[in-house]
Amino acid sequence: MKFKLLLAFSFWMLLVAVSCNKDDITFDSPTQELRFSRDTVFCDTVYHQVRSETYVVKVYNNEDKDILIPRVNLEKGAASLYRINVDGKPGYDFKNVPLRKKDSLYIFVEIAPEATGPEAIAEDKVLFTSPGGQQHVTLFSVVQDAEFFIQTPGNPNVITNSTTWNNNKAKIIYGNLTVNPNITLDINAGTKVYFHKNSGMKISSGAVLNINGTQADQVILRGDRNDPYYDTIPKNWNSIKMEANSILKMNHARLFGGTRGLDMKQTNATITNSFIHTFFEYGIYAVGSTVNANNLVMNNCGLSCVGIFLGGKHSYTHATIANYSKTMSSFDRTGIFAANEWKNDAGQTQQGALQLLDIKNSIVYSDRDDAVHFEKTPGQQFEFLLQNSLIKYTSATGSGFTFDNNPNVIQTVKNAEPQFVNYFMAKMNLRVKTGSPAIGKGNTAVAATVPTDIVGVSRTTNPTLGAYQ
Repeated sequence: MKFKLLLAFSFWMLLVAVSCNKDDITFDSPTQELRFSRDTVFCDTVYHQVRSETYVVKVYNNEDKDILIPRVNLEKGAASLYRINVDGKPGYDFKNVPLRKKDSLYIFVEIAPEATGPEAIAEDKVLFTSPGGQQHVTLFSVVQDAEFFIQTPGNPNVITNSTTWNNNKAKIIYGNLTVNPNITLDINAGTKVYFHKNSGMKISSGAVLNINGTQADQVILRGDRNDPYYDTIPKNWNSIKMEANSILKMNHARLFGGTRGLDMKQTNATITNSFIHTFFEYGIYAVGSTVNANNLVMNNCGLSCVGIFLGGKHSYTHATIANYSKTMSSFDRTGIFAANEWKNDAGQTQQGALQLLDIKNSIVYSDRDDAVHFEKTPGQQFEFLLQNSLIKYTSATGSGFTFDNNPNVIQTVKNAEPQFVNYFMAKMNLRVKTGSPAIGKGNTAVAATVPTDIVGVSRTTNPTLGAYQ
């Protein structure tokens, strides 16, 4: 009992001591300007009534004394679309904010606006008022109107009638969105489709997905966090699953940032003028499928940009398939992987003939030794042709394959650095530089089948390998 009383008395005395020390602090008016960790906060693109992530601004007191900042407030006050939290206190207007000498305080910023049109700019300022004048930090964000597709126990989130999506509202998908069998979903130019974490889309058997972008107005399919940080990392969402006998037509689209991009099983896909990049596993995962791709750009996929399983028919013409990644440096990171075999979800191995794999006037390159890897099952058909392409490979490219002196490898440039302008994801530009060995190496008859490059430049004479002339 005495020990408990002594402990309680000691704790009370400690509180008194701390209180006395705090009361002894003298705060003065600032005589110098404050310093900020940033002068502008660019919030990610936000959607109607959806709260952004939280951003941080640090405010530094460089003076050799404790100060009181007379006022910290949002310029637009209570009408602001933003909300701030100053050193743990939420609000929009704060008076006499203390800041110890050589110390800092945190200001947390977020926005959850109501959209007034398809897209608008939300701007405000955090004002810091002192006897020496006024300083500010600018807050800036793009606000989009949005249509939500949310899967819940009571809502399976299914499209049951043929539907067209336009660019008047962003499409935000929570959970899985399913397009029913034999239904068509058209996604028109300029439409932005955003997937929340662990979300995706399923195109059922017999259904059709038409992605109808243009060069000026791409269709964007990505995760729902628009901060530039998320542009360069995978696994922000799951995949677009194409079921057996479904059809995909994709033109001028940019698909990135998930676990798998196009997850196709016995699908017929036509892909043109599109970018597929930054996926944890595969950009294209094709099981027993038919894929025809022209002017395709791919990069930064953990296992392979293109994964071909259980055979099928594949044609890639004027494609730039690179695979460079710092974030997934321990992964295989091939450009194209092709195999006759495939293991289903039950772990059972199935086999199928690769009836066609044509790679023409293309670049397939990686920072690995082999940008291509073929696995032929004994007794199974495996037909391929590499024509007028720049390919990185060693003498052994898989099970039983060599490309050197192979009649199926025609006028192909081996292991020459393509000299991309920039293959890093933050500023990816997979055009080739002047002097690249890819320039002028294309077959003109092949180029005539895809007469303009991914940005509309003619390539009918002196064609350059890859998606860019």
